[in-house]
Amino acid sequence: MKPLRLTQQGIVFSIFIVLFAGFSAFLPGFLTTANMLTLLQNVAVLGILGLAMAIVVIGRGIDLSLIAALAVPPGVVLQLVQDGDSFSYALLMATLLTLAFGLINGWLIAYAEVPSIFATLASGLFLAGLGQAALFKLDVVQWSPGLSGFEKLGQGNVLGIPMPIVMFAGACAAVGLFLRKTRLGVFIYAVGDNPFAARATGIPTRPLIVLQYVLAALIGLIAGLVLAASVNSMPTRIYNSTLIYDVILVVVLGGIGLAGGRGGVLNVVIGTLLIGTMLNGMTIMDVSYSGQNLVKGVVLLIAVIADSFLNPRNEETAQQGDI
Repeated sequence: MKPLRLTQQGIVFSIFIVLFAGFSAFLPGFLTTANMLTLLQNVAVLGILGLAMAIVVIGRGIDLSLIAALAVPPGVVLQLVQDGDSFSYALLMATLLTLAFGLINGWLIAYAEVPSIFATLASGLFLAGLGQAALFKLDVVQWSPGLSGFEKLGQGNVLGIPMPIVMFAGACAAVGLFLRKTRLGVFIYAVGDNPFAARATGIPTRPLIVLQYVLAALIGLIAGLVLAASVNSMPTRIYNSTLIYDVILVVVLGGIGLAGGRGGVLNVVIGTLLIGTMLNGMTIMDVSYSGQNLVKGVVLLIAVIADSFLNPRNEETAQQGDI
């Protein structure tokens, strides 16, 4: 018999099981229908964002602008419909804005060779500032009658399964097929693993980098639409929250190596379950916002240290890392 081999995703999943069981047994109000629905909704949005971040990290990058992509284009949809435009026109404008945003991110990183951590930090600040200064009348963009029916994306269900979970599952299937079953997905792994070797074999590394950031922005738009439909509004100041750190936690803790070229959808699902459960439990226990940030910071630090041991960079790969 082969000896049992512990993996990071196996360890993290075991921790999730223990944490969920402990909260269910000892935390009043955790294992209730209302709280489970809240947990699933939050986990779905976080998980969809985790898929976007995973594509970029696998390709050896990072995207700190994801929350801007989550907040601003969906806010544009709500604002335009509120101003009297049709939903289809508003969705088209938001999609074009998202595509332009992803293309700019990709161009800055692939062709201008700006490190991804700085390029996406700057572009995210710009998009969020543009929304607050020029696109939105209020920080919370309200629902309007022209959006009737759209709320089903966040509040409906399919065979009793909440629609946000269905959207997360669909996104997992789509991203999993893209990464594992398409040539472009395989190329992204190759670029993340060794960009010099990938370029030497004829893989178009720069266009692939652009593609990663366009896909990440589009997935961020989908997550934002699910969030807006769930709460019947878009709180655009969510950009100022610590949500981006939760997304990074999901990816790193789930086992996607920051060195690039490793990991997949299963890692995102496992990381999402653990982080979503941990945050929900701390909220029920009335842990302060500062206390939650302290816990998340410690967990993120442990995850990054573990990643440095499990997925070490050698001299060649370290030359290309920006994170």
